[in-house]
Amino acid sequence: MSFFARPHYTSDATQFIDKLKADKPTLEQEQRQGRALLWDKQIDRDFQAKAAATTVPQQPYVYQTQADPH
Repeated sequence: MSFFARPHYTSDATQFIDKLKADKPTLEQEQRQGRALLWDKQIDRDFQAKAAATTVPQQPYVYQTQADPH
């Protein structure tokens, strides 16, 4: 056994998370639902390609609407 090993040690953060999960057993499922709502999406690659192809190039000076002929 190592000199630095702490037998049966759990940090305060781990204890807090374990207690939170014990108090609210549906927490992990709610987290998965929240992730699915915002992050786990199917990407339509055809739509992304069409959208990228239809972009208009930006003018050198964005606040000038037309080139000055002078």
